[in-house]
Amino acid sequence: QVQLVESGGGPVQPGGSQRLSCAASGSIFHINTMGWYRQAPGKERELVATITSSGSANYADSVKGRFTISRDNPKNTVYLQMNSLKPEDTAVYYCNADIWESSYFGMPYWGKGTLVTVSS
Repeated sequence: QVQLVESGGGPVQPGGSQRLSCAASGSIFHINTMGWYRQAPGKERELVATITSSGSANYADSVKGRFTISRDNPKNTVYLQMNSLKPEDTAVYYCNADIWESSYFGMPYWGKGTLVTVSS
């Protein structure tokens, strides 16, 4: 059974930093794109950043220059380094990964989410 488990998150003051991690486990043949999404109260889930297996990253305009996504392929782990945090970054952050369990079967998986609260 494939799982994604996030860690990090919690309260942080405006201007502060935080690092999220997400580790995939289970029967994994290959992981394509991994990414982070977030959902603020009363809003729809939105893309934050994605990274391909070769390391090509893509960011939402709202986080460019402040957030950095990276991954450790041997550890099946993706990270999100968040700097210069703003109150509007407050949201539940979800990890997503396109995981192949064999050479002919793959599907997207989601973590359960971790809450980031930016407040003074």
